[in-house]
Amino acid sequence: MKAYFSYFKLKFICGLQYRAAAWAGISTQFFFGIIYIMVYIAFYKSGGKNIPMSLSQTVTYLWLNQMFLALINQYTKDEEIYKIIRDGNISYELSRPKKLYFLWYFKILGQRLANVTLRLFPILIIAFILPSPYRMVLPESFAHFILFVLSLGFGTLLVVSMAILYPIITLRTLNEKGIVEFLINISGILSGLVVPIPFFPKFLQIISSLLPFQYISDLPFRIYIGNVSITNSILGIFIQGFWVIIMIGIGNIILNKCLKRVVVQGG
Repeated sequence: MKAYFSYFKLKFICGLQYRAAAWAGISTQFFFGIIYIMVYIAFYKSGGKNIPMSLSQTVTYLWLNQMFLALINQYTKDEEIYKIIRDGNISYELSRPKKLYFLWYFKILGQRLANVTLRLFPILIIAFILPSPYRMVLPESFAHFILFVLSLGFGTLLVVSMAILYPIITLRTLNEKGIVEFLINISGILSGLVVPIPFFPKFLQIISSLLPFQYISDLPFRIYIGNVSITNSILGIFIQGFWVIIMIGIGNIILNKCLKRVVVQGG
């Protein structure tokens, strides 16, 4: 375990070096945050009925999406892992006396946490000082905040366990296009990155509740804004833990099978 933590620490420290890229990401996420909020303000002013969240809740949800985008974004791929698969350097990874799955898991986790650490606080400060209705609001209660932090932690473990499935699939396809891109887009939509889950049609809400994607970010963010009760929040966190165990187990099984017939390119 110490070796995996050292690998995580190395990737986390390396990720903190890219400050210029972080400032570029902050400006981009702030820009898109304002645009999304303007769209929803127009939607609320149009007089829609049976809206599942208040405007302040929706605005806060959108800011949370932007603040933690580097952590929860399904579209972010670790190009270094894909590169070693494509050029054959996967053989060096296999020669290490450690489980490849957890080497990749802690690598992706360290990189994502480094990225979100650089971007989180500038966006948080700006979001809280903006004038209404663009301002982010405080959590519904202290209990909601504690549950939000816990749920976000499980969501982080879940998104990493899903992100690692894509390079594992690439071990068989030898190309990250096609099925991998399709899965990334589906998971991005069903995790609430494009539209909050409560705004989905009822049948899509039912489908998403049976899949792990909404437990990455939609559940934590809705806990923060008070759109989920304390009881349902606790239940949702247990479901998150269940999905984390399932996804890690599935990833390990698929990787072990892929490694029995792995193709080493290059030479």
